[in-house]
Amino acid sequence: MLESGATLAPVDVAYATYGALDADGGNAVLVCHALTGDANAADWWSTLVGPGRPVDTDRFYVICANLLGGCQGTTGPSSIDPATGEPYGLRFPLFTVRDLNAVHRALLRHLGVERLHTAIGGSLGGMQALQWALDAPEEIERACVVCASARLSAQNIGFSKVARAAILGDPQFAAGAPNGMAVARMMAHITYLSEEGMRRKFDRARRERGGPMTMDSDFEVEHYLDHQAAIFLARFDALTYLYLSRVMDYFEPFEEPIARAPSTDVLLISFDTDWRFGSEHSQYIADELRALGGSPRHVEISSPWGHDSFLMDVPAYHAAVAELLRGPRPTP
Repeated sequence: MLESGATLAPVDVAYATYGALDADGGNAVLVCHALTGDANAADWWSTLVGPGRPVDTDRFYVICANLLGGCQGTTGPSSIDPATGEPYGLRFPLFTVRDLNAVHRALLRHLGVERLHTAIGGSLGGMQALQWALDAPEEIERACVVCASARLSAQNIGFSKVARAAILGDPQFAAGAPNGMAVARMMAHITYLSEEGMRRKFDRARRERGGPMTMDSDFEVEHYLDHQAAIFLARFDALTYLYLSRVMDYFEPFEEPIARAPSTDVLLISFDTDWRFGSEHSQYIADELRALGGSPRHVEISSPWGHDSFLMDVPAYHAAVAELLRGPRPTP
């Protein structure tokens, strides 16, 4: 049952695991993916997850599951509604970050995990880890909340609105909205980068130096965005983009009554060039947790790569994650 009162049944969950669960079950790490991620954390987060990495699969039992509403094997709006025999489409019920966690908590019970060593996630994944620490701190020892927000700004909601409008306004929406999805991805991808990062990668370089003016893609940054749109269309579903982006808009956990002071050891990581979820978002979370009696830590990391820094090999960031994971077990 979702927070809205709507029900879904059955719910399939696609997940991947790495490593082995200790006899005492104390080494389970849940990786929560971002808006367009999937269960294969060792692929898309290979900088952080794997043998010898900060989330060391030789030491930890690492679990990553595709989100509810997803398009990579977990039940979502493109799944078949057993009541009609047709895809849910826009009849799929709206859901919340707490609903995402409810599905993953059921998965952990299925896997025999009673308490997480750590939940870690970037962006939307960080929102999941935060909500879990607020709702059930006894289930999660540590939470690593990376470049996330607990209250999207009007600007952020506006960006998501434009992305959804591009998808819903595409005449080919019923066929997967290829044009609208391409526009949504290109626009969003710009917000994940920084001006300095884009200057370093592309500056004003052109494919044909000194060539004639054209309305076709000419600058290297244009070709890069074309490529990002093409690979995104090949792996992602427009309906999932609509639903998961809307989940983020409504996320505002500190506006709800908090049942108990959070005992989870919370590390908040932000990046100085992230203008999508800048350091002020992490500082707001830290302030709210302290007001509840918690003792979070907030670390701002210098990186030229903007919001996407959480996917990059940034040594200071990886060192902070590794330190959290090897620290002493917090008291429940």
